[in-house]
Amino acid sequence: MLAPSSARLTIDLDALAHNYAVLKDQAGGAEMAPVLKSDGYGLGAGPLGRRLWAEGARAFFVARLSEGEALRTALGSERPAVIHVLDGFTAGTGPRLAAAGLTPVVTSLPQIDAAQAFAAQAGGALAIGLHVDTGMNRQGLTPDEARAVAQSPDRLQGLAVELIMSHLGSATEPAHPRSAAQLALFRPVRALFPQARASLSASAGIFLGADYRFDMVRPGVSLYGGGPEERPDSRLKAVARLEAPVLDIRNIAAGAMVGYGSGVVVDRPTRVAIVQAGYADGIIRMAKGEGRAWFAGELRRMLIVTMDLIAVDIGQAKAQPGDMVELLGPNALLDDLAAVAGSVAHECLVRLSDRAERIYLGSV
Repeated sequence: MLAPSSARLTIDLDALAHNYAVLKDQAGGAEMAPVLKSDGYGLGAGPLGRRLWAEGARAFFVARLSEGEALRTALGSERPAVIHVLDGFTAGTGPRLAAAGLTPVVTSLPQIDAAQAFAAQAGGALAIGLHVDTGMNRQGLTPDEARAVAQSPDRLQGLAVELIMSHLGSATEPAHPRSAAQLALFRPVRALFPQARASLSASAGIFLGADYRFDMVRPGVSLYGGGPEERPDSRLKAVARLEAPVLDIRNIAAGAMVGYGSGVVVDRPTRVAIVQAGYADGIIRMAKGEGRAWFAGELRRMLIVTMDLIAVDIGQAKAQPGDMVELLGPNALLDDLAAVAGSVAHECLVRLSDRAERIYLGSV
């Protein structure tokens, strides 16, 4: 049983399954390939991956080679998923990719050359994906490079292109013209590789319509409760719930300063709960002042966020040391926290640390 002096992070796998079903319905027949990079957005790629497999997922995406190896181990031989590695094929990684049965998504001409050299040495065809940059200007072959590769079969000798993908930069803004421009660039490149499956959309892109879904979608943050437009979405459930106990109750006089510096001054007599968590547990410091915690049936203002302690204005609510305060969860919403912290839901999730005791609800 959890000690009352510990923060706890509850990860609701049934809520994850609910969100998967919502996104699958929205995807309209495109394959769902969940993104489990950064250890499943900080929530545990192993338990999440096993539950998502049980819900029907047969392909996943990670960022790093090491993440792919860990996910392969967590899934085990009884769950033979396709695991795509978004970092691609860098020099010297071939033996590890092959040993773990991982599919690199190559992002440059030098990566194609490295993959081809490894395939020739290994004496067999190497399955790869191709990432094409359609406007993110971050990662991927240019459309001209992709066209040149497709028109020069020798460049792909020994390589089996199973996936052609790109990534939308402004899908969280449905009316933004950038998405349509990227789609227009992606379509002719996709036609160059008719044997490959195509994927353009992550979480937000799934909601842009059928034109953006192609053969496969890559849901990420919305699986974990983040809204596709970076605001709360009632169709999705909170997967992560961070709670921490009240350590002390303090009465602060009007005009007194709270915490470090002189920026937080209460303008009235204020009753404050000192909560045993802080930015070391993942609550971003910039949430101070505007962030809201859930306590005694109401959202209540976070006055300060320090490394280990958060001061919450609890008004006249009954409180005593050991009472639990929800800092993130179904009442203190992920996108709301991100907004007041000047961040995004993705960052708020991956910042959740291992200091809080983790509890998984629902079957894995």
